[in-house]
Amino acid sequence: MMTMSQRRIDVTIAGQKITLATSDEHEPLLRSACQLVDDHIQLAIASGNRSLERATLMAALKLAGDLITAKETALNIPQASPTTAPENSAEISRLASEVNALEDQVDALLKTLSLPGSPRPIAP
Repeated sequence: MMTMSQRRIDVTIAGQKITLATSDEHEPLLRSACQLVDDHIQLAIASGNRSLERATLMAALKLAGDLITAKETALNIPQASPTTAPENSAEISRLASEVNALEDQVDALLKTLSLPGSPRPIAP
């Protein structure tokens, strides 16, 4: 059930039109995530993955790897000293935003993989 602040949007991922619920506030991020997922699936298909399911799994693994790398990078940033606080603070904020965006993208991909009524079930 959608709340009053949610609305439906149509996106296309791997040639399949999908209707998703989102708020006005989150729509740009959701559309970006869908585009990123579609780009990675198309890249996997262009790289020789003929199965949509396999291409989707390869895209999910790539995005998950990017997320892990971003988290590790964020954890390895040295603690800010008073003289470098503004530079490190900006970098930490940028990396935190990047990690959050990647997490949202992975979540969107995982939800896409498990949408009810999808034309092709995901095989183990």
